[in-house]
Amino acid sequence: MTDAQKADRAQTRLAESASKLKESAVQQTDSADRRTELAADRTILAAERTYAAWVRTGLAALAAGVGAKALLKDVVNPWLASAAASLLILFSAFCFFAGVWRDLDPGAPPPRPDIRRLPSWLLVGINGFLVLVALAALVGTWVVRA
Repeated sequence: MTDAQKADRAQTRLAESASKLKESAVQQTDSADRRTELAADRTILAAERTYAAWVRTGLAALAAGVGAKALLKDVVNPWLASAAASLLILFSAFCFFAGVWRDLDPGAPPPRPDIRRLPSWLLVGINGFLVLVALAALVGTWVVRA
């Protein structure tokens, strides 16, 4: 094999290696973009789980407030039972408000997610109704003497 042939063969191998390197770089870029999209999807799903946790905590606090009023009426002074129930019910209203607030203002927007967020009007409507229920329960703890 002559020196010219060796040089041509080396140049061919170098060109093939450069081509493979270029393909690898493109695949890595595509892979990184996909990982970023999947991370954005996970961020949205995490925000929905956090919203659900706020609502679940608010519903539990609302139920505990109504239950505290009923269970404590014969055990402690009526004003103390109403105060305990009121604190729990006010905490439930805070949870309903905070759930929407945290979901609507999550911080920096995630890049190009594949999934859609829950509609804002739906969250505001449902949680607005739950806040009204909490306020009605609050009024009921002080007005209704059982």
